[in-house]
Amino acid sequence: MNTVVAALIEHEEMVLACRRRSDQDHGGKWEFPGGKVEAGEELTAALARELGEELQIQAEIGPEITRYEYAYPGKNPLLLVFYAVKSWTGDITSEQFSDARWMPKSQLASLDFLEGDVEFVASLAKGL
Repeated sequence: MNTVVAALIEHEEMVLACRRRSDQDHGGKWEFPGGKVEAGEELTAALARELGEELQIQAEIGPEITRYEYAYPGKNPLLLVFYAVKSWTGDITSEQFSDARWMPKSQLASLDFLEGDVEFVASLAKGL
């Protein structure tokens, strides 16, 4: 099973959501930054690497928030693991995404998130 790590990046009670480019799988969908864990890679190291690649930051990976399995239709299940990130160095740039927005958790559900993130987004809106 492939593992995907993602960051809930928070700043001043806002969360960073990123929109996939139209030329990517699930183009136009919103997600939390992160990506696939490579063979032999630790989860937090993978997330730090992905945030460096995607946002050009050096992030301090915080505690795990949640993990669950999700299977997109016709695909093998993924293990999705979300971590808190509240501290980083560098200026966030989102060149790998078509858009990036800081939003209150309560408003994240107004975005068209990846299907695998929808339940997590709903729990964030409820304050869980």
